[in-house]
Amino acid sequence: MPNQSTLALQVKADKMPKAIIIGASSGIGQEVARLLLVEGWTLGVAARREEKLMQLKALAPERVEVMTIDVTQADADERLMQLIERLGGIDLYFHASGIGKQNRTLEPDIELRTAETNALGFMRMVGAAFRYFAQPSRDGQEGVIAAITSIAGTKGLGPAPAYSATKALQANYLEALEQQARQRRLPIHILDIRPGFVDTALLNDDFPYPMLMRPEAVARDIVRSINKRRHVRIIDWRYRFLTFFWRLIPRWAWRRFKL
Repeated sequence: MPNQSTLALQVKADKMPKAIIIGASSGIGQEVARLLLVEGWTLGVAARREEKLMQLKALAPERVEVMTIDVTQADADERLMQLIERLGGIDLYFHASGIGKQNRTLEPDIELRTAETNALGFMRMVGAAFRYFAQPSRDGQEGVIAAITSIAGTKGLGPAPAYSATKALQANYLEALEQQARQRRLPIHILDIRPGFVDTALLNDDFPYPMLMRPEAVARDIVRSINKRRHVRIIDWRYRFLTFFWRLIPRWAWRRFKL
């Protein structure tokens, strides 16, 4: 029979918030995972590369579950449900998976892979998380869906057509889910995270990106935004200023805009 201290530890573990992070093997996803572990969260971390995920598990073996998930595969949503079951439920789904590349010559492989990951993969996984949180069996328990989109979805960007188009799709999809949750009276909170240029492996084309941000600083902003239940968060103030004026540029002027 367990003693009182053991029972206390079990109760404490049951009350720990739980999250799944898709795209936790590097960059922003990995940094957010580290911060949530410091805050006491229990995590399910997933990506295509298991070896990077094991580095996170080593930080808190008893609080990290690992699973390889490729969002472009048809069984990715099923694997997500398996990971949720292993955790015993979740409070937060955080989507950090995505690809992007400049493609001024419209190489078809780049465009289609971007769409497959950022559009189809995104809707597959975020939609599955929404359906999970919408289950009547959760009995009104709040669920949070937070996803990294981008300021690139503000306007169509000639240097990266598929990337900017899929990021606009992601933002609209989250907005639609937020409206649906409200109308169906579902306790689901949606957070659309829109960073500017972040110094991660995603920007690997040797282009001199301006106003480059560190992933650690972006991750801290994201965790604060999750805790404060924000709806849309553009990171940081420079990009909020930039996108405000981008929206004001009429289409006839934008097509002459040099990027």
